[in-house]
Amino acid sequence: MGGVFEPLKGGGAAVALDEIEISILRSLAVQLLELIGPGEPEPAADADPLAVLFASDGPTEPPADPALARLFPDAYGGPGGPGSGEDPEELRARSAEFRRFTENDLRSRKREDALAVVRSLDSLTPAGDGAAVLELTGELPLRWLGALNDLRLTIAARLDITEDDESAVLFRLPDDDPRKPMVMAYLWLGGLQETLIETL
Repeated sequence: MGGVFEPLKGGGAAVALDEIEISILRSLAVQLLELIGPGEPEPAADADPLAVLFASDGPTEPPADPALARLFPDAYGGPGGPGSGEDPEELRARSAEFRRFTENDLRSRKREDALAVVRSLDSLTPAGDGAAVLELTGELPLRWLGALNDLRLTIAARLDITEDDESAVLFRLPDDDPRKPMVMAYLWLGGLQETLIETL
């Protein structure tokens, strides 16, 4: 089970991780939590749910940080994107309205996914050889899938990787290239994500 997810009998997935892999995954998930930021305060228990819905306006502008912009893209694209041919101002207005009502919930979900990764890893106890088997059941496989996807999107934004980039080009980076460790993490996370999808 070295470094790839395999199905568990009865549902779920398992992967063997060594101490370094656990440390890298945990560090990346914590950095993702810091990037996403703190959540909205919980409403009072006796608060009117409809009032809470309309009172908790989210942001209307896309994030300036390229990684956050990749995690929270405009719903209606921009000129040349989906919906092209429409008035750019109308597209921006529709995207702003959609973002206002959805981004806070999306941030909360992404934060919960990253927290699930951190908590799962914190519960592991490596054996004498430094490896531990992580078993994901219930909602955890989907939480992990979400977090792995968010981590890859974030790293791709930081490295300016686009859909057109071939992984073969990424593999050919010289060892002294400062991007090499993050590229290797990006490719490794992709392998984890792919094998987790296959188990489900």
